[in-house]
Amino acid sequence: MPGGVLRGRCARPAAEPGGGVGTCAPIVGVTDENAFAEDARPDEVEDAAHTGETVGVGPWEGPPPDDERYDPELLRLGDRRNVVDRYRYWRREAVVADLDARRHDFHVAIENWQHDFNIGTVVRNANAFLAKSVHIVGKRRWNRRGAMVTDRYQHVEHHASVEAFVAWAAAEGLAVVGIDNLPGSVPIETTSLPRHAVLVFGQEGPGLSEPVREACAMVCSITQFGSTRSINAGVASGIALHAWVREHVFGQRPTA
Repeated sequence: MPGGVLRGRCARPAAEPGGGVGTCAPIVGVTDENAFAEDARPDEVEDAAHTGETVGVGPWEGPPPDDERYDPELLRLGDRRNVVDRYRYWRREAVVADLDARRHDFHVAIENWQHDFNIGTVVRNANAFLAKSVHIVGKRRWNRRGAMVTDRYQHVEHHASVEAFVAWAAAEGLAVVGIDNLPGSVPIETTSLPRHAVLVFGQEGPGLSEPVREACAMVCSITQFGSTRSINAGVASGIALHAWVREHVFGQRPTA
C-alpha cells in the first residue's frame, strides 16, 4: 500500500483472521482536518491518546485505486481511524458490509437502567469478536466514549423493556444466556455455549435483573480467584465472547 514518509509510527502489519496480511505506510503529517477525516473522532485514535504517538497511514501516493470501497477523502488526507490495516482508506459503509458478510452467530445484550459506563466497552468487545449485533435493554442513551467509535461499525439495537428483548430473541431462535456469578450458575470455563445465542450482561452492581434471569436458558459464571466479589460487565463480556469464539470458531470445546 503506497504511503508517505513523515513522522509518527505506522500501525504494524498483522495477520488478520478472515483476511490477509495488512500493510501500511507512515503518517504524513497530522492536522485537525486530516486527523479526523470521514468518520474519525479524537477518541478513535486510541494509541495516540495513550502514548502521544501518531498511528495510521498518510495520504495515498500514486494513482488512486479504482475500487469503490476506497474513500477519496481518506486517500487524499490519510487514515488515522481505529481500524485494522485491512480497512485502511475504506469507506465506513464498505467496512460494515465486509464485516456483515462474515459476522458470527452470537449477539450481545446489556441492561441499561442506570446509564452504565461499561456499555461502551461491551460494544467494543462485540466489534472485536464480530458479534452480529449489540442490544441495549432499557434506556436508549448510553455513554459511547468507551466504544472508541467501534459503534460505527457494529450494529446496535435498542429494546425498551425486557419483554421486548425476550420476544425478539425468541423470534430469532436465540438462546438467552446470562453471564453473572449467581447461585445455580454454571462455570463458563467448563460449559458448552449454544452457537445461536445472545449473551446478556447486567448492570454494574445489581447484575442481571430478575426478569432477565427468568428469561435465561442458562446462566454462566466466570470463575474468580481473588478477594473481589465480581468483575465489571466490560471485562466479563470480553471473557465470555472469547469463550464463544474458542468453542465455535477454533473448535476448542470446554471440558470439565
